[in-house]
Amino acid sequence: MRKYENNQLVQVVCNNCEKRLQLKDGYIKEGCFSADYLFGYFSGKDTLRHRFDLCEDCYDKIVAGFRIPVEESTEKELL
Repeated sequence: MRKYENNQLVQVVCNNCEKRLQLKDGYIKEGCFSADYLFGYFSGKDTLRHRFDLCEDCYDKIVAGFRIPVEESTEKELL
């Protein structure tokens, strides 16, 4: 979950374990998985938007339980 003050990111907390992620000058300085999903029609959550953040440890624990592994690739540059 993210908290902003004067349009600057001042806090990021893992929605799963409540760990406060490290920030410097409004930038996250450690691994963080962020989701922002708008449910469409024909779902049980039509028109609802869900947003959350996970620290890297919680992300790893969750995806380790997937029956089909996460698809991975390496990028040459981070934009």
